[in-house]
Amino acid sequence: MLNSDAHSAAGACYPPPPRRRPQLPILLLSVASLYSSAGRAELPADNIISHIERAARAQLTRQADAAGLLEPQFEVAVAQTGRVLAPCARAVAVEPLDVRLPNRMRFAAVCPGAAGWKYEFVVRAAITARVAVSSVPVPAGRALAADEVVLERRDISAVADSVADLAALLGQASRRSLRAGELLRKSQFAALPLVKRGEAVRIVARRAQVEVSMAGEALEAGALDAVVRVRNAASGNVIRARVVAAGTVEPVDLPGAAQSSD
Repeated sequence: MLNSDAHSAAGACYPPPPRRRPQLPILLLSVASLYSSAGRAELPADNIISHIERAARAQLTRQADAAGLLEPQFEVAVAQTGRVLAPCARAVAVEPLDVRLPNRMRFAAVCPGAAGWKYEFVVRAAITARVAVSSVPVPAGRALAADEVVLERRDISAVADSVADLAALLGQASRRSLRAGELLRKSQFAALPLVKRGEAVRIVARRAQVEVSMAGEALEAGALDAVVRVRNAASGNVIRARVVAAGTVEPVDLPGAAQSSD
C-alpha cells in the first residue's frame, strides 16, 4: 500500500506555478520618463536643420518683399557637414550671420546655457521670380518702348537689381545694346535727358488758375523731375527749374523769390 500510494503520489499531476505578472506600472513609468526627457530636447538634429531652412525662407521672403519681386519662389538647402549634433535641453535659437548672397547664406544654431553649443551652417538658396526681359533686340541709347519688354520667370539668385515694374523702364535708355530674351537690370539703364544744355526751353509758371509761359535757355541737362539751372531769356536771371516734359520746365521757387545771376 505504501509503494502504491507513493507511486500514485509521484504520478499525480499538479498545476504549474503561477507566472509572475510584469510590473506594468514600472514599465509605463520608464516609457513616460523617456518621452519626458525627449520633450526637453526642444530641437533634435533633424528639427534644427528644418528650423534653419524655415529661418532662411523667412529671410528670403523679407528680402523679396523689400525688392518688390513678383511671385518669388525659393529652393533652400542646408549644406550637409556630417557633424553629429548634440541634444539641447533648452530651446535652440537660429541667428542669421551673413545673408547677403542667397547661394551662400550663413546661419548659427545656438543652444543656450553653460553646457550649450553654437554651430554654423551654410544655406544655399535659388530664387526665381517674374522679372523684366527684353523681347526684341534693343540698340543702346534709345528709349525702351512698351512692346520691347515683357515679364518672364527667371532665376535671379545672382542678380540683385532685377526689374519687376515694366512701367519704370519705359522711356529709359540702355547703356549698351540688348539681345532678345535678355534679363534686364536697373544698372543697365539711365533716364534720357528731356532737356539738353544750351537748348531753348519753355518756362511755365503756374499759380492758382494763372499760367505764365516764357522763353529760357537750359544751362544744364536733365531728365524727368531733375532740377536744372535755366536762364530767363527776357530778364537774364538764372532760376532753378524742374524738368516736367521734353523742353519744358517749371520754376522750383515761387515767383518773386530771390534768384541768382550767372
